[in-house]
Amino acid sequence: MADSQNSSSNGVRNETPSNDTFADSRSEETSEASKLEFSEDEEMLIIRMFNLVGERWSLIAGRIPGRTAEEIEKYWTSRYSTSEMK
Repeated sequence: MADSQNSSSNGVRNETPSNDTFADSRSEETSEASKLEFSEDEEMLIIRMFNLVGERWSLIAGRIPGRTAEEIEKYWTSRYSTSEMK
């Protein structure tokens, strides 16, 4: 009987999009944002390592357990990007 409620007169089902897709994208954004939260110790280490080795994100990530080069690069560009200072 549920099928008859979602069917049009020509037999094609009219389905409304699920909100699950929107919930999934929001949870990804939330988890991504939380990954960009670094402890004070991590921030200091990133700054020191950046001053020593520059933008060698994988080398810096090797010194911070649980962090990827991509996370560190995103963190750096979001906090210290020179284009934002212009």
